[in-house]
Amino acid sequence: MSGDIEPQQARAFAPGSVGNIGVGFDLLGHSIDGVRDVAIVRRIDEPVVRIAAIRGDAEGAGTLPLQAERNTAGQALIALREKLRLVHGFELELEKGIPLGSGLGGSAASCVAALVAANALLDAPLAREALYEFALDGESVSSGSRHGDNVAPMLLGGVVMATATRMIPLSVPEWLHAVVVHPDQVLETRRARAVLADPYPLSLVVEQSSHLALFLTGLQRGDAQLLREGLRDLLVEPRRAPLIPGFFDAKAAALDHGALGASISGAGPSTFAWFASKAEATAAAPAMQAAFADAGYGSRSYVTPVAGPRADVIETQGVRR
Repeated sequence: MSGDIEPQQARAFAPGSVGNIGVGFDLLGHSIDGVRDVAIVRRIDEPVVRIAAIRGDAEGAGTLPLQAERNTAGQALIALREKLRLVHGFELELEKGIPLGSGLGGSAASCVAALVAANALLDAPLAREALYEFALDGESVSSGSRHGDNVAPMLLGGVVMATATRMIPLSVPEWLHAVVVHPDQVLETRRARAVLADPYPLSLVVEQSSHLALFLTGLQRGDAQLLREGLRDLLVEPRRAPLIPGFFDAKAAALDHGALGASISGAGPSTFAWFASKAEATAAAPAMQAAFADAGYGSRSYVTPVAGPRADVIETQGVRR
């Protein structure tokens, strides 16, 4: 009898994220430290995916569906089973730490944590890149579209360029830090996307493209001035900002404290700002929170390296073969 341990249950986490990073709508994102979702996945003999429980103190956790096909994590595991033609199934529990409708990637984190846990239970675990398509399948349940700016940085960590088929990690200087402030507001992704429906003039798209080019070059070179010139969103932020009371003052507070740039995290209402040092970011966080307080909203802030963590397995349990 072999002494190998065959894993039957895995517990994994996925961090929160800043989607879009202002200038990279549905294209760029980075993971953040300080907030996460956890998934517990068990390998079962039945050829199904079922969700046994969803718990946690995060706002909206109690409203999430237990039907696997209507849940981002459940759908991701269904897609994984079907593509790999697995004869076994999965039972899933979610511990929600990221509020829904926060702009911190809450729906994405659930499916990424579930995929990373389930992958650890496979006889031949897949590479992170191979999990991407299943994460997109899961994310589409919540957002109504397949975009990877949240799931990709969660899978790889740090700043990632996410296309329809690829995740491309980008260079991030160690000194780069972010403040992410989540006000006590909820902004549903579908509502935030609805305000983007009207067409944009070509001249504005061209100018935004120049900002994106400056931003990406700044990351590659570790050049703070290029990042400052590039981190200015002309397309999405102007239309979404009026949906977020206190945003304009929070952004102004960040810039007053030396931010390289600031914008809306994901679909909002969370707001992020990038800084050239952890000290600057730490000093700016209370001022950004004060701006939301003046608008009548409490908030939580996270100071994090822009090169944030990736999703990972916390522990596995198994039986001896």
